[in-house]
Amino acid sequence: MALALKALHTSFAVHFLAVVGAILVLIWCISFRGGLAWDSSNKSLIFNLHPVLMFIGFIVIGGEAIVSYRSLPLKKPEKKLIHLVLHAIALILGIIGIYTAFKFHNESNIANLYSLHSWLGIGVIVLYGIQWIYGFVVFFFPGGTPTIRSESLPWHVLFGIFVYILAIATAALGYLEKLTFLQNSGLEKYGSEAFLVNFTAIVTVLYGTFVILTTLGQSPTEDEYSYSAI
Repeated sequence: MALALKALHTSFAVHFLAVVGAILVLIWCISFRGGLAWDSSNKSLIFNLHPVLMFIGFIVIGGEAIVSYRSLPLKKPEKKLIHLVLHAIALILGIIGIYTAFKFHNESNIANLYSLHSWLGIGVIVLYGIQWIYGFVVFFFPGGTPTIRSESLPWHVLFGIFVYILAIATAALGYLEKLTFLQNSGLEKYGSEAFLVNFTAIVTVLYGTFVILTTLGQSPTEDEYSYSAI
């Protein structure tokens, strides 16, 4: 199924929201939360790497990987390589982002994996990794037969969309969880930081929405293994 929207056109909204979201999350973590650090006596600076890496590294680059295959007016091998590499970068940065959360908890004597956000986060990164490995083996190297690729593609795309929607939902839960902790620690419920976090979450959801719309839109070029098979 393809919408009457042009994928190239909706991808512009994706890129714009990516920039806006990146600016917002950096302002939050640097200006409001004090900055970023891999090692610090102030353990909150270590945690600040988590939302930055998960949004910019995982959500944004992962989203750009999805829309690249649908919106770029390139030949299939070029789009496939870009798609694969961007997803690999997103996966690596996502793993590092999750590690920073564990690092913060361990160095702050906080329990790990006690929240729905953390459970879903682990699930998302595992499913994302499985999806990438499957895509690499079947569509890149060594590559499946034409029949396997053509029959696998619709399911590969649908599973990818499902995992990405789950990633957006997990990110939204993460914003809510962190903001709730901050407000319980005295942060003003109607203060500028609370509004910033909520707006960042809204931009994240909008970004994911336009990624999906772009995926369902009309590609500039079609091939025998395009997303039009959905």
